[in-house]
Amino acid sequence: MATRTGLRKWFPDFFDKHQAFTVFDLLVDYLKSGRIKLDTSMFGQRVAYHDPCNYGRKSEEVFGHGYFEEPRWVLDQFVANWVDLYPAKANGYCCGGGGGTMLTPYREERLHYGLRKIEQIKRVNPEMIVVPCHSCHGQIKQLLKEHDMDIPVKYLWEMVADALIMD
Repeated sequence: MATRTGLRKWFPDFFDKHQAFTVFDLLVDYLKSGRIKLDTSMFGQRVAYHDPCNYGRKSEEVFGHGYFEEPRWVLDQFVANWVDLYPAKANGYCCGGGGGTMLTPYREERLHYGLRKIEQIKRVNPEMIVVPCHSCHGQIKQLLKEHDMDIPVKYLWEMVADALIMD
C-alpha cells in the first residue's frame, strides 16, 4: 500500500506504463487460472479474518478500490471454517498498529487502542487469525501475548503457501 501510494505520488504515470499487482490480485489470478491448487483439508480449525485499514479503507480512498472481497474469496477456496471479525470490511476496527505506530515509543497507547480488536477476537473465539498486513500481524501478535491468548497469527499468503499442492 505504501509503495503504491509513493509510486502514485512521485511517479504519477507509473501505473499507466507498468502493470502492478497486489498480492490479492496475484492470488486470485493464480487460483482462478489453475496455476496453483490448494489442499482444502489443511486448515480445519476456526480461522478469523482481520481487515487491515491500509488494504481496505485507505486503498479505497486513494485508489478507488478497497481489498475486502479478494482475501475472502481466497479463503473460501481452501478454508471451510473461517469467520469475519465483526464489524468487518470498511467498518472494521483498526488493530492499533497501523500508520507506523509499531516503530514509535508509544507502546502503551498502541496496546490500549488495540483493546477493541481483542474484544472482537474474543467474540468469535478463533483458533487462528489471518491477516494480510505486516503491521497488523505484529500488533495482533503482541496484543494476544499481552492478554495471554495463545492464538497463532498467519499471513494470508503464508496460509496459501502452507496449503499448496505440489504436483
